[in-house]
Amino acid sequence: MRRYLLAGLLAIAPLAAQGDIVVGSWNIKHLGWNNDKAVGQVAHVADHFDLLAIQELMDPAALEALERELEALSGEAWSSMASHALGRSSYEEHYGFLWRESEVAYEDGAVVFIDHGDVFSREPYSARFRDVENDTLFTAATVHVVYGDSVGDRLPEIAALADYWQWLGEVHADTPRLLMGDFNLAPDHAGWAPLRERGAVPAVTEGASTLATTAGRYANLYDNLWYDAERLAPDDQGVLRFPELLPMAHQEARARISDHVPVYVALNGATLERQAADGGELMASRGGPGCIDLNASGAERLAELPHVGPARAEAIISGRPWRAPGELTRISGIGEGRLAAIRGSGLLCGGKQG
Repeated sequence: MRRYLLAGLLAIAPLAAQGDIVVGSWNIKHLGWNNDKAVGQVAHVADHFDLLAIQELMDPAALEALERELEALSGEAWSSMASHALGRSSYEEHYGFLWRESEVAYEDGAVVFIDHGDVFSREPYSARFRDVENDTLFTAATVHVVYGDSVGDRLPEIAALADYWQWLGEVHADTPRLLMGDFNLAPDHAGWAPLRERGAVPAVTEGASTLATTAGRYANLYDNLWYDAERLAPDDQGVLRFPELLPMAHQEARARISDHVPVYVALNGATLERQAADGGELMASRGGPGCIDLNASGAERLAELPHVGPARAEAIISGRPWRAPGELTRISGIGEGRLAAIRGSGLLCGGKQG
């Protein structure tokens, strides 16, 4: 099922709260170009979510193909829709939404923002969705902030997102809001102050969402989901390090899937269940507050684990990526007893602890 919906007026929404679903956002690098994209593996990653906002969609036909691949993979019905092409030059992108019909339904109001100040290179795209299980409504919006030549080039669009957030609240009164995308700016940057002042908070505050060129390394936390703190309280949130799920090396995954990993929030008791392409379950890399991520946390945080300390923290960093905490026995001085203490500390981020 496809819909091509352009700018228009949105309806005022009644008070609602989001249901038991996992919502993700993913920059799927140049989806739709002739770039040897591994669509089957992209579908495996996308199948972890009930609703997925997509950036860098270059051809809506590629979203249709991904939808068909997901249906074949999952045995479930999926739907999708795309914005019209957006951009100020010959380079243009679309935004897309992709959702699992058993969990999420499109309600109304898909619209590209009418940016009267002409600040955005690619104006944000939003729609209202319904949780199928409990019939409640929520607004999902997505944007790809311009990268430019420096951080300073990104800040005007970041500042304008505060007004966009307020506009979403006005046209969807009392409806929970999610603003998702590739913002090309870390969530702790001072440029986010106007959006924070309007009650939006970032779901992911630790870790990184871009794949570095070095195997197992991740870089900037540019991707995120900003949510309405008055109406939403995620039960789970973080990044999905898809190379750990797929039968391909880091560099190949970066080239044939994307140089960004998905970010997500899970609401009303939902959790994201990571599944390897071969059916096995792998260690999670969550971005929840306070937890220590073997694949993303710095040496100082890693040293807080029992029996680790500064030297073993550096050994953990050198040994990345870690597929499960049980692999820590590769490090000198960490035997089964000390591994049990690390597991039992409750400090590790969620996932399989075997």
